[in-house]
Parts: sequence; structure tokens; C-alpha cells
Amino acid sequence: MAEGGPDDVTVEKFAPNGGHLAAVLGALLAVGLLVAWALDPGDVALWVVPLAFLILAVIWTSTLRPRVLVQGSSLVLRNMVTTTRIPLAAVEEIVVRQVLAVRAGGKRYVCAGVGRSVRQAMLSPAMQRARRQGGGIGGFGGFTEEIGTVSAPGTIYADYVEMRLRALVKDDRDRRGLKARSPEVEALAAQTRRELAWPEIAGLAVSVLLLGLALLLS
Repeated sequence: MAEGGPDDVTVEKFAPNGGHLAAVLGALLAVGLLVAWALDPGDVALWVVPLAFLILAVIWTSTLRPRVLVQGSSLVLRNMVTTTRIPLAAVEEIVVRQVLAVRAGGKRYVCAGVGRSVRQAMLSPAMQRARRQGGGIGGFGGFTEEIGTVSAPGTIYADYVEMRLRALVKDDRDRRGLKARSPEVEALAAQTRRELAWPEIAGLAVSVLLLGLALLLS
């Protein structure tokens, strides 16, 4: 789904790779622990509080944070505690298996924000190509991000992501006037940046530290 971002930079987000049920159940468990402690702090151990916050931190970093986005001319891969920004035109190869794998500048980058189920990942490449070709260009109409499906029979969301990203890479190269495997593309790949997600790292570290202290004091 494309939308306007800061400074009018176009942002296209791809639906997260499932796990919503586990996230909801985990969040309910954490909230239940906090409520139980708040209602009866005398009988419920103090370590329950940091444990609840640790559960919430793990849910966010492992299930909700991983995401694939395109911001302007950059492919953004958000994993648990890292964010990688790759110039679109520098991308050499894109494939979606159980996770999204991208090759740029001879290096491989992965993101759990998009992927196939185990059964889908076991399909042969030939079968995947046949299914995508059968859908045609118009076969991906009716896509709804919240549901994460496409309306055409025989197509799956991972196919849409793979084809859409390849189209965006081609469009960015055409806009820049670049050709694949040219020295300019290789130089562009050197601009890839990987950043640490410090708020998430701090949240996990503090939760673990507080849980350890609470267990020692209990």
C-alpha cells in the first residue's frame, strides 16, 4: 500500500508475515499478569511485572516489528533489532521463500517481514513460475493489505510482493538510467546501510535486567 511519508517521500508497505494470533495471545497473557499483580500485589510475585514487559517486548520485536517497506528509492528491511536500507536500483536478485532474501552488491540480506508458509516454500520454482504466469498482469487486483491476500485464484501474497519489488527495482533503474551489473549499480550498492534498532534493544535488555533483579530479590 503506497502512501505519502515525511517530506512527501512515497512509502509503500507490505503486509506483515502473519503471527497475529500468537501476538494477540501473548499480549493478553502479559496484560493478564499485570492485572493480577495490580489487583493483589501482596500475593503475586514482583517478578511478574518485568516478565510481562519482557513478553510484550519479545512480541513486538519478533512478530510486529519485522516489515518490508519501500521508502522513496530505498528498500527497507526491518528485522527484530536491525533496519537495512538498500537503494532499489542496487538490488540484483529478489526471492521470497520462508523469508524475503535480497542480493545487492554481492551481499545477501534477509527479512522475516514477508515469507511463504512451509508448504508454499516447498513448491518447485517451476510450479511457482507457472502459477505467477497464470495469474497474468491483472491477476493481482483486489489486494487488501489487512487480509494479506490477492483475489485471483492460484496466487498468493508472497508472489505479489516478489513481483512488485522487482517492478519497483526496474522502475528505479530506468529512472536513473542504469543497467544491471553496471559499475554505477555496484557503486550504488555501497550506499546500503544497516542500523541497530536501539529502542528495541534497550527495551529487551532492561526487561531482562529487571526480571533478573526481581528473581534475585524474591
